[in-house]
Amino acid sequence: MAKGNISVNSENIFPIIKKWLYSDKDIFIRELVSNGCDAITKLKKLSGIGEAKLDENERFKITVTVDKENSTLAFEDNGIGMTKEEVEKYITDVAFSGATEFLEKYKDENDNGAQIIGHFGLGFYSAFMPSTKVEIETLSYKDGEKAVKWSCDGGMTYDIGESDKATRGTKITLTIAEDSKEFLEEFTVRSVLSKYCSFVPVEIYLDIVGKEPEKDKDGNVIAPIPINDTTPLWVKNPKDLKDEDYKEFYTKVFMDFNEPLFWIHLNVDFPFNLKGILYFPKINHEFAANEGQIKLFNNQVFVADNVKEVIPEFLMLLKGVIDCPDLPLNVSRSFLQNDGYVKKISAHITKKVADKLKEIYTKEREKYDKYWEDINVFIKYGCMRDEKFYEKVKDFIIYKNLDGKYLTLSECLEGKDNKDIYYVSDENMQSQYINMFREQGLDAVILPAIMDTHFISFIEMKEEGVKFKRIDSSVSETAQKDGEKNEEFNKKLTEIFKGALKDDALKFDVQALKNEDVPAVILLSEESRRMQEMYKSYGQQFASMGDMFKDEFTLVLNSNNELIKKIDTVNEEDKNMLCEHIYDLALLCHKPLSPERMTNFIKRSNKLIGKMILN
Repeated sequence: MAKGNISVNSENIFPIIKKWLYSDKDIFIRELVSNGCDAITKLKKLSGIGEAKLDENERFKITVTVDKENSTLAFEDNGIGMTKEEVEKYITDVAFSGATEFLEKYKDENDNGAQIIGHFGLGFYSAFMPSTKVEIETLSYKDGEKAVKWSCDGGMTYDIGESDKATRGTKITLTIAEDSKEFLEEFTVRSVLSKYCSFVPVEIYLDIVGKEPEKDKDGNVIAPIPINDTTPLWVKNPKDLKDEDYKEFYTKVFMDFNEPLFWIHLNVDFPFNLKGILYFPKINHEFAANEGQIKLFNNQVFVADNVKEVIPEFLMLLKGVIDCPDLPLNVSRSFLQNDGYVKKISAHITKKVADKLKEIYTKEREKYDKYWEDINVFIKYGCMRDEKFYEKVKDFIIYKNLDGKYLTLSECLEGKDNKDIYYVSDENMQSQYINMFREQGLDAVILPAIMDTHFISFIEMKEEGVKFKRIDSSVSETAQKDGEKNEEFNKKLTEIFKGALKDDALKFDVQALKNEDVPAVILLSEESRRMQEMYKSYGQQFASMGDMFKDEFTLVLNSNNELIKKIDTVNEEDKNMLCEHIYDLALLCHKPLSPERMTNFIKRSNKLIGKMILN
């Protein structure tokens, strides 16, 4: 048995691997399985050009064997194999440079281990993370070559010699360290394989030494089945797939039993290789959009969730899989270099999403309208985050009106002398204002989400002259009754309410409204309300700043209402009580009363009822 030294420019390579990769050490399973896939892929290519002879019935596979009794975990493939010279070249000569600079650069950063491996091309050496010893037994596909055995205990020396391995391929056996015994548990190994290797293009089998094989009802041993799917949905031709296939895949991958609304199948060969499926999930509420998940794959090997360099941030609200073999990944397949190529891929994904939305809007408008309640969060957020996306989709952003009809911005403005758009944020709370609008033949759009405060400000910046006003921010001219104002009566009425309510911050106005049944309405300045909501939506730390902007309420008294007309004819006590009650009724149509105010409102209501009965 000959001996040799591992060629490396630092004697600290293994301590570095142990230290920096510890928190993410399950990645070694992915690396060793991926290496096995690469070995099989290379062999297939050589066979395709006539440089390797293969049995046409041969099945390629990777077997992961757990031997708990002997504390070993083995990875075996029937791929290309290696000669002794290749082992010494690819295994023992580690491409490692600048160790001192590396440690200095990363000492204060919380970079995970996968990044370190990728920096230096040490995918195989991740095997030392959970191990006290690593052995390789390999036999090359080349005729006349002898099998080779290589072993290393994590020090600076290794042993290399002949092996009795009789079949082509490579077997890597890890002797698991005491602090990594979880990798001798079937559940752990199966979970890691499921996480990283569920869709690798070579069949993977998990063998547990000492475990009884499964048998059928007649006592016959059932042939083992691979734990992965070698042809996931995204590598198939969309023309060959049915809706049920997409829905089944969605449930399987994301464990979401609510059917997705629709999906986009990405299948690009030029100028880069990109495949994948993006799903628009059905969401029950606005914040459910935070539960999106985009899985990034490289040659069907899982890399990471929600990699922002590849997936535009707003599309991370979706669910899906992206597989791009051309991504500039490092050797460990774990981290991306954020270059222009990656940005082109990101831009292409954005374009495909916009194209799909346009297609549905144009060809299936009725479906698009039904989807809007679920997809508007994605679209609005995307517009605010990506100006190019906004330019692509702005013509099919729609708004639901009071009759439940969906209109584009241009349709909302059609026939208007100005570009004011009234909106409702709470249909129940603002029901009185809605009724007033309906009576006047006016329309408004419904924008109930927290995000809408930001979105309408965004639209106002983008679309010149457009101004959104909440339905309770002003009284339209069509709501007012024609006729001359009684300035003296209006002044007197204002003084009565000012004296009764004693609120210096409250503004007053008197209007003759067509609706005679409403004694008063509350208006709130759009600018004041929007500023408050904006600050509060940013979180607790800004909520107090929102409180700095007090409600700029205006109490509009309806001089066309009989109660308002006669309020100065009652005694002082009843007058004050009626003023407060009219104000509270108007306030209730705007927002809930404070606990103290609600208590007084109930007491006053009971008193007024008593007066009606007793008098």
